[in-house]
Amino acid sequence: MIRSKSPVDSFRFALNGVLLSFKTQRHLRIHFVMAVLVLLAGFVWRLSRAELLILVSAISLVILTELLNTALEAVVDLVTTDYHPLAKVAKDVAAGAVLVAAVNAALVGALVFLDIEQLQQKLRYPPAQEDAVQTSAVGFLMLLLLLVIWKVKGGKGRFLQGGVVSGHSAIAFFLSTIIVLLAHHPLVAFMAILVALLVAQSRVETGVHTVREVLFGALLGITIPVVLYRLIPVLLQQVGGRPLGAGS
Repeated sequence: MIRSKSPVDSFRFALNGVLLSFKTQRHLRIHFVMAVLVLLAGFVWRLSRAELLILVSAISLVILTELLNTALEAVVDLVTTDYHPLAKVAKDVAAGAVLVAAVNAALVGALVFLDIEQLQQKLRYPPAQEDAVQTSAVGFLMLLLLLVIWKVKGGKGRFLQGGVVSGHSAIAFFLSTIIVLLAHHPLVAFMAILVALLVAQSRVETGVHTVREVLFGALLGITIPVVLYRLIPVLLQQVGGRPLGAGS
């Protein structure tokens, strides 16, 4: 009797599919890197939630079609190793779907980002208070994408356990850093940092990660919120009031 898969097993198998595709498909690795850069650009451009949602949907569509293309190629190669016109048609059509999704993403990006007048306005008058929910969402997506890239390139362990960087520590310090930056309260900041340190300690004590891997995760988790909440707003303030392309 075949044992039914639990939701945890289903999630793990699905995640393994993404990681395997990332390891074997050069184009998917490019898509992940581009996704990080586009999300960062979306924050700098201070896109609205609707614009950000459209952008994320376009990115997800490209990655989705690339995954389906990889799956279809594997099935075709499993069925036949000889040249067959129908096998070529299947692979070409699947590749065409990726092309359509990529063109769609490029058009979406052009329409969202290439509004020079709006961009000048945004850079000239940056708001006093950023949308914390939107900023945190962008940061968390960037964190997950960078964790996938780092873990797969490291070639050690699995995404949910082990690897050259601790994902648990990265997420814990990401959340604690956001709390520290937004709470402005010493006790709240202390408790947030303490929880993150306990998570990091647990990864070392259980032998899942080394101290170095936990430090890498902590550094990644701290850097993203600091860049989004502090560094980029300061840079925008420095260029505020100066037209794009103006000299320093």
